Amino acid sequence: MKKLHTRRGGFTLIELMIVVAIIGILAAIAIPNFLRFQLKAKSSEGKTNLAAIRTAEESYFAEYNVYVSANASPTDIGDNMKVPFTNPDAPDGFPQLGWSPEGNVYFNYSVATSGNNYTAAAVANIDASGNAQTWGYSTDPSNLSAKTHNAGTCAESGLTTKTVGPCDTLSGQSVF
Repeated sequence: MKKLHTRRGGFTLIELMIVVAIIGILAAIAIPNFLRFQLKAKSSEGKTNLAAIRTAEESYFAEYNVYVSANASPTDIGDNMKVPFTNPDAPDGFPQLGWSPEGNVYFNYSVATSGNNYTAAAVANIDASGNAQTWGYSTDPSNLSAKTHNAGTCAESGLTTKTVGPCDTLSGQSVF
């Protein structure tokens, strides 16, 4: 008996197209999740450093009975890129507190004081959307005016007293 058609090893075009389609579907699901994860990781820098600023402010207050104001450092945010941290107020501001972050940063940080209260804020454009994400910490949000930064405003009315949190509804949210 004679065979009419013998199959050689390898994949058919249909099989390859199915594999490419499956990979495309998995990528369409995975990439937005990965970008959201990156946003969360970048946001954690701002929240962690605000907690460190809070600790430095409270320590300074315990010793000198006054809080320290600090202008935005670095002066510009890096549009989704880390930039070197600078101290434009030196020797006042953050150097006076004894605080500075390690290495380059996504956020710029500042502190506004009013009597025995202060608001610390962190501003960055971590998702490159053109809208700044702003995180803050305040000892008494009702007693301070909004702290304006180069890229945004921390409206203290949106903060919970003595809790690091977003200054507005868009902060910490992904555009993806």
